Amino acid sequence: MANAIINVTNLRLRTFIGFNPDEREKKQDVVINLEIHYPADDACKTDEVEQALNYKVITKEVINLVEQGHFLLLEKLVAEILAVCHKHPSVHYAKARVDKPHALRFADSVSLTLDWVK
Repeated sequence: MANAIINVTNLRLRTFIGFNPDEREKKQDVVINLEIHYPADDACKTDEVEQALNYKVITKEVINLVEQGHFLLLEKLVAEILAVCHKHPSVHYAKARVDKPHALRFADSVSLTLDWVK
């Protein structure tokens, strides 16, 4: 079986993330990385678009979720992004990581990663 691994790297978006008063009123930058696995035997054999997982559809759903959302915790944001990935029937593994740049004074970012296996 050909296991395809799609990586979406450094998707830069803005959302409301955090529970401090200033975080609730102003959007912040987040950087999203996705890893999505699906069986690609049919796509490899036929070269037909319909046989492949449409990563553009998933990415658009993630963008909409993040840009329209309000989240207190990184855990909730990452879980919601992961849910978008694994709602597609052919996905059998997904991992989502969200970085929150400048969350700590002396760090480039704080990140949280969750994964899901079918």
